[in-house]
Amino acid sequence: MSGTALLGELIEALHCLPGVGGKSAQRMAFHLLERDRDRGLKLAAVLEQAMQRIGRCERCRNFSEEPLCMLCTSGSRDRRVLCVVESPTELAAIEQATGYRGQYFVLMGRLSPLDGMGPEELGLPQLTARLGDGEIEELIIATNPTVEGEATAHYLVQLARAGGVRPTRLAHGVPLGGELEYVDRGTLAHAFGSRQLVD
Repeated sequence: MSGTALLGELIEALHCLPGVGGKSAQRMAFHLLERDRDRGLKLAAVLEQAMQRIGRCERCRNFSEEPLCMLCTSGSRDRRVLCVVESPTELAAIEQATGYRGQYFVLMGRLSPLDGMGPEELGLPQLTARLGDGEIEELIIATNPTVEGEATAHYLVQLARAGGVRPTRLAHGVPLGGELEYVDRGTLAHAFGSRQLVD
């Protein structure tokens, strides 16, 4: 490609973002250089600050600039209920879509030995300690319904029971407004197998 080595580095750096292919990264780089240098400089400055200052909350492992995040320090959250999610993305989705007012624990992944993600990497010893302190009554398991997510959920159920905490799992199945003929086979099979008594 024509251009400078630095331009190539910029394109490669943008290409590391999820969902950004080579062409998209090139378009972004050209846009910033051609039309939006001020915002490019602001992006670079904010990105540098974020990489240096944002860490993990010591209690829930969510992203935070402080030792404890705003959710963990809030006095309005129910400390008896703890929801375990795979990533901050899922935490944000639950916060935006539901009225959930409990606490969280962010795994930052799911059990996947082939990818080097075991109990230590997911902070499960820390979660075990929280479950054993007697404050939590319910552990809501909100891992994704993938093979690794289900394996992680099973492991979390065992941890909860060992700590005397009631484990619950998010419901999975036919989406609201969905039609059975368009639901994929795996989702339909799971929904059918998890059917519940109607009052």
